[in-house]
Amino acid sequence: MGITVTELGPTTGVAIEGLSGSQLVDRSVADECLAHLDRRGVVIYREANINDDDLVAFTRLLGQAVPLPMGGDPDHPEIQRITRDASQSPLAAYREATFFWHIDGTTDEVPNKGTLLTARRVSDDGGGDTEFANTFAAYEALSDAEKAEIEGLRVVHSFAASQLLVYPNPSEKERAAWDRNPSREHPLVWTRRSGRKSLLVGATAGEVTGRSAEEGRALLDRLLEWSTQPQFTLRHQWRQGDLVIWDNTGMLHRALPYSQASARLMHRTSLAGEEAVA
Repeated sequence: MGITVTELGPTTGVAIEGLSGSQLVDRSVADECLAHLDRRGVVIYREANINDDDLVAFTRLLGQAVPLPMGGDPDHPEIQRITRDASQSPLAAYREATFFWHIDGTTDEVPNKGTLLTARRVSDDGGGDTEFANTFAAYEALSDAEKAEIEGLRVVHSFAASQLLVYPNPSEKERAAWDRNPSREHPLVWTRRSGRKSLLVGATAGEVTGRSAEEGRALLDRLLEWSTQPQFTLRHQWRQGDLVIWDNTGMLHRALPYSQASARLMHRTSLAGEEAVA
């Protein structure tokens, strides 16, 4: 069977069929993947059925694979299990926060460049699809007046902001635990060295510096709603063996809700960031 490449949404997503397993661990395949990521933000290898060794090897062809916390596999410290089953992952209790639009690593100076996610088991309860929203395209589509309005604004990102979406009335102990995670202030508009710009919004965006809580919240909500319109988004319905890679710096993402009893299990790797937010 030949290899087919299909562009998906108006601004976002490429699906590739006909490559699987160790075929992905190839310099030319990785270079093509990086080119697609630069143009379209999300690359989907349909039913790639890649094993853990090859997943790590392919990740290293795309960039620097980073060890992930609480992965649970000493042979593959770069792999983290994504599940709501507490017996499979100590991070299972926090997965409900991923049901909200977010970018990974927004409390870091240099967020991860990209994420790879492959489906070991898919959801059996009708949930668990993953959606993406292109914040490069969303910024570009703003009017000149809207771009001028937000230029120079800064936003405080925190773990607490994302958890408040799930648990709006935390106990003092819970809030204190969240606040032990460091927050970070970033520009609302992330300008790359290349000059390309994107919006840095999502679940961790808690407040706009220098604006009242109400005014800042209204602006952040408006920009998130703008960025997640159909022309900027892509929904992926998982099949077992699918491998999805996305540009974490310019793609909001979220999982559609699935239950704690769901069989859904993903293996994730991440690419180290290459450019600080500026």
